[in-house]
Amino acid sequence: MRRAVVYTHRRPEETRAALDKLLAAAQDVDVELRFSPEETRKHGLTARDRVVVDAHDNVEGIGLVFVLGGDGTILTALRRYAGTGVPIFAVNFGEIGFLATVEPDGLEEAFVRAYRREYELLRLPAITLEAPAGIQAAINDVSIHRKVGERVAMLAYALEREEVGSVRCDGLVVATPAGSTGYNLANGGPVLAWGVEGYVISFIAPHSLTARPMVAAPTDTLVIHNRSRDEPVDISVDGRPAGRLGPGEALTCRFLAEAALLAQLPGSTFYQRLREKFGKLV
Repeated sequence: MRRAVVYTHRRPEETRAALDKLLAAAQDVDVELRFSPEETRKHGLTARDRVVVDAHDNVEGIGLVFVLGGDGTILTALRRYAGTGVPIFAVNFGEIGFLATVEPDGLEEAFVRAYRREYELLRLPAITLEAPAGIQAAINDVSIHRKVGERVAMLAYALEREEVGSVRCDGLVVATPAGSTGYNLANGGPVLAWGVEGYVISFIAPHSLTARPMVAAPTDTLVIHNRSRDEPVDISVDGRPAGRLGPGEALTCRFLAEAALLAQLPGSTFYQRLREKFGKLV
């Protein structure tokens, strides 16, 4: 590996020490680190040996992306480099950091191992959606929720043209296995282990005693209908606004088996991560 890109979250003072360690390790192994104009300004960087500032957003020649941040920043990098074959190596500076490769302690060794490619690759799926605003993809989840101050929504969903549920609710979440520990888990939806081929659909605050989450097969096409009489609902992709769905409109979701690459140090497992981040089941 000769080139790597660096992403950090919006609080540079929290990642400064880790960034210094990343820069020092790059000098030792002769790797060029590239920083976008935003990252350059954020950290007050100047060009020097093995450090490229104000770099253009070019995938060519990039071997790895380092992320110093929480799951939101990690997801941004995963979406940006989806389909390119460039893996993401993430240090957790967020609240949970379920997608992070390592925690902020012991970074000198972790960065050297990353530069030497001493990591395993986890292939993450995605949910693609065709909405009125266009085609997008989510690494974690697609959520549909009623607008603040508006009445509850009437949402229905169909799998393979068969309607499964139609419920008055605050919204609905469609999650990948990687995203099943997020919004879906908060809804009472099932956790899908990484490697499961399929996705989960769960309602947000359903006004029903019978509404239950549903795990769909990877080849099943999902169509979500807004059957509210007058109220549009908001669409979010990985927690970010992605348009709206008007009354009578529908969006189509499909499972994409391989979308992005997450670097993992050997010995890390999904179940170990689940226990450490959410506590033991008791």
